[in-house]
This record gives sequence, structure tokens and C-alpha cells, in this order.
Amino acid sequence: MSARLLTGALAAGTAALWLTAAAAHSIEAGPSEAVQAAFDIIETTIVTKGDTAVFTTRVRGEAGKDKPDATGRFEGSDVYAYVWPTSLDSGEIGFDKAQGIVALAVTFHPDFDDAARGGRNRHVWHPHWVVLAGDKACGGGLKVVDIPAGAKPKVPETWPGVPLLIDSPDYGTTFKGDTVDVEIPLSLIGGIKGASYDGVTAGLKVDGNLHAPLLCVSNVFKVASGDLSLPGKVAPAE
Repeated sequence: MSARLLTGALAAGTAALWLTAAAAHSIEAGPSEAVQAAFDIIETTIVTKGDTAVFTTRVRGEAGKDKPDATGRFEGSDVYAYVWPTSLDSGEIGFDKAQGIVALAVTFHPDFDDAARGGRNRHVWHPHWVVLAGDKACGGGLKVVDIPAGAKPKVPETWPGVPLLIDSPDYGTTFKGDTVDVEIPLSLIGGIKGASYDGVTAGLKVDGNLHAPLLCVSNVFKVASGDLSLPGKVAPAE
């Protein structure tokens, strides 16, 4: 199952963290000076409020402050991300079913654009749905699933046209102090109610030769649960 794959792929190399249950729908982690403050997860939640799902990560420092340096090239460029791995099926976000681990990611990458319909987004933090799978070629043990040449899988309307299982929806994304929030209408992800989740901060890298895997998880900064067991449960906000 996806939680076991995530655990095996990323648990090695992550700092030892502890989990407390301040609320039924919250994953809390102790601070770690070994992690950059902007990526040192203190709390991760996904809750429903009325007709909206709210994804939230709180960090020890200022969320979104640190960004990757521009290289001037797509090949070998870096991506920073705040990520919520979930138990959702890829079919629930517009791809074919059972393609891998579904995660929402808020990313920044100054060397390329991957917005829907040819839009620009390299200059701002922005959300994506990504489908992940294990790959030993990646430093973090996971990749964004590649679309092989000539393949024509089912993709969402806001797929950005790159050969990856990635979506570029226009969800409300807010950085304020130590917190990043993403708000998504439940009508677009009805399956999120009761789903399991975790929180991760990570760096990704575009392959220098543009060969599969094209986009690797190269460095895991922190995992909210400590072991990627997806202990969080989506519940109504209290």
C-alpha cells in the first residue's frame, strides 16, 4: 500500500521526530535545528470547512522564505516543495486509477514554468497535484511518475503538457508568517473526506539529461510523522 512504499522510500535519512496528538486531525512534530527553519515542520493538517478542504503546514521559521537559486537552465534545476502525501487514488484527481501515491505540493522553481495553458508561474509559490512512485535512481527514493513517449494517459484539464503525472490547478494558496495554506473546493476532491495524510518538506531536481526519471525527490528536509505512516485523518475543523 502507498504508506508502506512511502515509509521504505523516505524513512532512511529523515531526522528522528516525535508525534503528538493535540487534535484528532493534526500531526505535530518537535522542532529540529538540523532542518532549515522555513522547512522545519511543526504541524500539518488537512481539515474540511463547509464546502472547502484546507491543507495547512506550519513551520518553525517563515514559510516560503527560502527558495532555490536560479541556474538559467531547465536541466538540473531545483524545486522546493511543501507536500501533503495522501491516501487518495490518482483517479480522484483526474488521472487513470492506481497510478501511484497522490500528493498535493506547493512548489517554487525559478528556472521553468509549468502552469496550465501555457501560463507563467516560475516567480511564485504555486500548487500542484503530483503522482509519486518509488525509484532507486532518486536520492529521496521517489519520483514524479513519468509519461512514456507516445503514451496517452488520462490527464486533468489543467495538466500543463509536460511528460509527468502532474496537474496545475489554480487553488488559493497563502503564505502568512510560519504557515502555508491551500484551499480546495470539496466538489473537486470529494474523496478527501476521511482520507489519510502526512506532511513533508522536500527538494526535487530535474534530471540533467532529461531522461526518466525526469523529476526526482532528491532531498527530504522533514517528515511530519517521522516515518511517513500517514497518521493524519481528514476531519471537519473544530
